[in-house]
Amino acid sequence: MDRMKRTPISEQDPKIRATNFEEVCLGYTKEEAMEEASRCLNCKKPQCVTQCPVTIEIPEFIQCVKNGEFEEAARVIARSSALPAVCGRVCPQEVQCEGKCILGIKGEAVAIGKLERFVADWSRENNIDLSKVDSKNGKKVAVVGSGPAGLTCAGELAKKGYDVTIFEALHQPGGVLVYGIPEFRLPKDTVVKHEIENVKKLGVKIETNVIVGRTVTIDQLFEEEDFDAVFIGSGAGLPKFMGIPGENANGVCSANEFLTRNNLMKAFKEGYSTPIRVGDRVAVVGGGNVAMDAARTALRLGAESHIVYRRSESELPARAEEVHHAKEEGVVFDLLTNPVEILTDDKGWVTGMKCVRMELGEADASGRRKPVEIEGSEFVIELDTVIMSLGTSPNPLIPSTTKGLEINKRKCIVTEEETGLTTREKVYAGGDAVTGAATVILAMGAGKKAAASIDEFLSK
Repeated sequence: MDRMKRTPISEQDPKIRATNFEEVCLGYTKEEAMEEASRCLNCKKPQCVTQCPVTIEIPEFIQCVKNGEFEEAARVIARSSALPAVCGRVCPQEVQCEGKCILGIKGEAVAIGKLERFVADWSRENNIDLSKVDSKNGKKVAVVGSGPAGLTCAGELAKKGYDVTIFEALHQPGGVLVYGIPEFRLPKDTVVKHEIENVKKLGVKIETNVIVGRTVTIDQLFEEEDFDAVFIGSGAGLPKFMGIPGENANGVCSANEFLTRNNLMKAFKEGYSTPIRVGDRVAVVGGGNVAMDAARTALRLGAESHIVYRRSESELPARAEEVHHAKEEGVVFDLLTNPVEILTDDKGWVTGMKCVRMELGEADASGRRKPVEIEGSEFVIELDTVIMSLGTSPNPLIPSTTKGLEINKRKCIVTEEETGLTTREKVYAGGDAVTGAATVILAMGAGKKAAASIDEFLSK
């Protein structure tokens, strides 16, 4: 075995998977997982752990996999993470745990994410019960939102004996895991539902169709329902737009709406009355993971799919793996391209998008080179649908209906960095509601940190 190279992992053929919504990556077999685990150097001071937002004991679980002790590996991971099958699939490991792997200096880092996925899938397939909890302590905590931050916070507190109730605005729990990430990256009925059930096995109650700020306010949770603390993990679901002419035309939507219709409302399945329009040609404006998800979804719905991004490929914020998969499947990348107007017919439907060519100038505040328009470079892309994927911000509903809860200029809830405590006593927050749109694992890390702070506060 060449220790410098990863054990290859099977994937669906690009031409076949571009026509279906089945998972792209097929995962390791037992033998492949054990072979990949044997590459780990078992460092005395593992930097991979320091870069994991939920501090999974990575060398320990990998050693268990190497020895074929898969159940013990699952228990090691469960001490730190409630959503290993999710994280193994969607975490940006290349810039976190794997980014610090010593083997990655001269070769390829250990496939930590793929091994985590293997362990979680094996645990699910073999019905391993990981629901170990402390005795009840008589304290009640409310969690707003059932996305990765909320589920993590709830699970951590339930393990410590708290009576935890999650309030979810939608009809189905999971947050961005069910409405945002496509089936071909994260299967819902197997992976997501199972990990939510694992959290419920810890004693967590989930109430759906409850819009905190409308159905019930945070003040009422304290005053009428006697909760001792509240964690807000309501995410960032309010889409941003460019503000260019024609943006209100028929055939223009946000990536949030497009993906929600497809993922949560199953628009891609026959027999579901949740229409989704793509037409023959679709442009997704943006270059992040959500843009890749939207473009790859549109492709699977039968459209010629384009990514329109104003910087070059090296500046794409999406994971390299997602860009690679999108290219393999046939998504067209129109880089150094910026939309300036949406064109329509006399009935108000999209017919195309006027764009300009860009070139990269000096670095901006983010450290990336600023795109500058090239004069006289206007051209038109003929289109049927335009999907805007320019990021999201938190919904202002909860701050506007909660006394003493401050937000910043980006409409994000203000918290203490170390504890997650907001400007309102006994109210904590984390995830995208605090940071703006970020990753699943960072939201989980915030939920875990807040749970520890809530426990410390209520244990006094």
